[in-house]
Amino acid sequence: MKIKKANAGALTNFEVLDFLRSRGAAKDPTRVIAPIAASEFKVYDYLVESAACNQTRESINELLEKCKKYDLAKAEILNIINIRPASPVEIDPIIEESEKRMGEGIEDLIEMVITVLPPPPNQMNTEEEVVAGDEEIADGEQTTTETTTTTMATEN
Repeated sequence: MKIKKANAGALTNFEVLDFLRSRGAAKDPTRVIAPIAASEFKVYDYLVESAACNQTRESINELLEKCKKYDLAKAEILNIINIRPASPVEIDPIIEESEKRMGEGIEDLIEMVITVLPPPPNQMNTEEEVVAGDEEIADGEQTTTETTTTTMATEN
């Protein structure tokens, strides 16, 4: 990779992840011998769990083309690519004065983002985990109560 112009602009998380992969970063137990700094591995570990891991150059380019009609700033588009908002609550802090500037177009923008950008790996399992998590908490509370009762009975 050759740098054509230093400090030309901000990078998307996908571009940073792609760069780290090109340098040899991976979820490999033999990381110790890789020519990559520990801080770069921490960034890599974070980005692999983010929306950037499933994105492609094609999906980002498609999003950039479709975002032209919304008259968004470069920083707003960058944040949309990095965060991949899936609801109005998530997009409100990204777009300045979103209600005033976009009105009902927010729903269209969100729908476009959801269809163009692939979901992060943890978002696909979130609904299943919430249901399973609720059941585990209920079981966990019951177990905790039983343990406390047993402990108190043993102490007496």
